Amino acid sequence: MRILVTNDDGVQAPGLLALAQEMRKLGDVTVLAPDRNWSASGHVKTMERPLRVRETHLADGSDAYTSDGAPSDCVALAVLGILDEKYDLVVSGINPNANIGHDVTYSGTVTAAMEAVISGIPGIAVSLNSPPEHGERDYGPAARAALRVAEKIVSQPLPEGVLLNVNVPYLYDDEFKGFMVTRQGLRVYRDALVRRQDPRGRPYYWIGGDFPTGIPEDGTDVGALAAGYVSLTPLQLDLTARAALDPLRQIDW
Repeated sequence: MRILVTNDDGVQAPGLLALAQEMRKLGDVTVLAPDRNWSASGHVKTMERPLRVRETHLADGSDAYTSDGAPSDCVALAVLGILDEKYDLVVSGINPNANIGHDVTYSGTVTAAMEAVISGIPGIAVSLNSPPEHGERDYGPAARAALRVAEKIVSQPLPEGVLLNVNVPYLYDDEFKGFMVTRQGLRVYRDALVRRQDPRGRPYYWIGGDFPTGIPEDGTDVGALAAGYVSLTPLQLDLTARAALDPLRQIDW
């Protein structure tokens, strides 16, 4: 079993280290992750410039690789053979904050797993629902939950074209209520435009606002996390809104 581990927070992120250490219990692990933070980068494919890959080491001294590309670039580079390896599983994370609801369209963590699935390899994205503005985080429980999920997916593969989005509550292992298969919930964003001027009087902008929340409806990823469950949301690559097909066909185009 060969496992590719990546993330969107950068190769030295503590969540990636915790994930790689647990995945080594399942198989041979290769780490290829971005050399900087790509949070909220979405699904990127870099084609207008060359990509570079170099060797590095994680905090535990283990070998790793890093690229100046996005998380999805890292997966593509590995799958296309830059390291002359074939992979059986791609696991992305551990993101320090949850990726729930509409977050999945922004998340580099999720779209790295998506890139794996596009290439026909099972993909799992793992995120930790830690409180906003949290200091040093304990990724251990989330990493152990990720290992359990990976073991199940290896023995009972996901359907073709489906990735698994895993969100873990910020609890100790023995405090988890269990694992719950969920659908996407409703994320509530409170974005605001922050306008400023540089020293030369020219305007620039930040997209700011309060930390997003969610509506904890039963059966959703938001609801599962609020109740103390590890949320397992299957996501499909086919984004077709099938309910809209027939109404659109009735229009005289």
